[in-house]
Amino acid sequence: MLKKSLVMVSLLFPVILFQFCAKNNEPVIPADLYTAVAAAFGNSINPVALSNYANQTRPPYITKDNGGGNPIINSKATLGRVLFYDKNLSIDNSISCASCHKQAFAFGDTAIASRGVSGGVTGRHSMRLINSRFSVETKFFWDERALTLETQTTQPVKDHAEMGFSGQAGRPAISTLLTKLAGLNYYKEVFQFVYGDVAVTEERLQECLSQFIRSIQSFDAKYDTGRALAANDGQPFSNFTAQENNGKDLFLRPAVFDGNGSRINGGLGCGGCHRAPEFDIDPNSNNNGVIANISGVGVDISNTRAPSLRDLLSPAGVPNTAMMHTGVFTTLQAVLEHYGTINIAPGNNRLDNRLRPNNVGQRLNLNATEVNAVIAFLKTLSGNNVYTDARWSDPFK
Repeated sequence: MLKKSLVMVSLLFPVILFQFCAKNNEPVIPADLYTAVAAAFGNSINPVALSNYANQTRPPYITKDNGGGNPIINSKATLGRVLFYDKNLSIDNSISCASCHKQAFAFGDTAIASRGVSGGVTGRHSMRLINSRFSVETKFFWDERALTLETQTTQPVKDHAEMGFSGQAGRPAISTLLTKLAGLNYYKEVFQFVYGDVAVTEERLQECLSQFIRSIQSFDAKYDTGRALAANDGQPFSNFTAQENNGKDLFLRPAVFDGNGSRINGGLGCGGCHRAPEFDIDPNSNNNGVIANISGVGVDISNTRAPSLRDLLSPAGVPNTAMMHTGVFTTLQAVLEHYGTINIAPGNNRLDNRLRPNNVGQRLNLNATEVNAVIAFLKTLSGNNVYTDARWSDPFK
């Protein structure tokens, strides 16, 4: 009888160990229980030696954080990484989140309209995901239709053209996806590891995907080196060239306009909407004057959000992706030209007031020296690590 009891205790020990450690947020279970995880991911994911997502360092001047309601836990961010790269999240196993948000391009897409299932395409250009956490704005998508990142994460999954689990026109709903994932052995092991049971729910997908996305951070740029040595952004940075400091000043300093909307003094006022040091979008920003649809038919004045300007460019100084919700601009010169001469289109009642001084479209009257200086400054916002860090890479490779 005693021998039988000892056998039962030994069989239950991994479960008891999980339940004890899960109370401290991070589960710990013997690695040999994860045969399916090992088969699917090899050395990319090790449940007993998780990558550090939760305790990454960030500069003391970075204070904005929209993830307080869903703090990052290494195990959940790891599950989020698997989900982010898993093509099983699409109806035909052809598309993952990473198909539209590629690490090599600051988690954006070089395609103007990203490819979806069965020939579908995205309705807007895919937004870069760098530093999604470090923003006052809590709403997501270009038109801010998702009130939180958590809500945003499964909307592409349920989009008819993107990943296809729409429940429309004969296609399955997301409930079918949940059953599909629950049948995969590596998810059985990972959900048991993270949650203590194998239940796959949309809420859990949202929780883990948003933690992984919020973990993607970039603070190793030339800007960060200079900002760490300065009391504030307004001071010249000691590691900047004269051109870069001039560009920073032009970017941050408000413009002074005459009654006709022409700049007569000051900077360019870019920092009014893209606020240093996070360079996130001001939540009160409105339409920026780009009103086309990605299809070229009709107008869209609902685009009021934008990604961080960090890693807008690659470390080589080349735009990671086309810019704006239509991908209409492929160079920074073209972007500055757009903001340099704002034309108020008929019917655009959402144009941001900061672009219409005295109710007239702004005229920045930029010269070549100013354009080159602002571009030189924007290049200082790009880091290096985010493009190669294994924590954010494809675990299936």
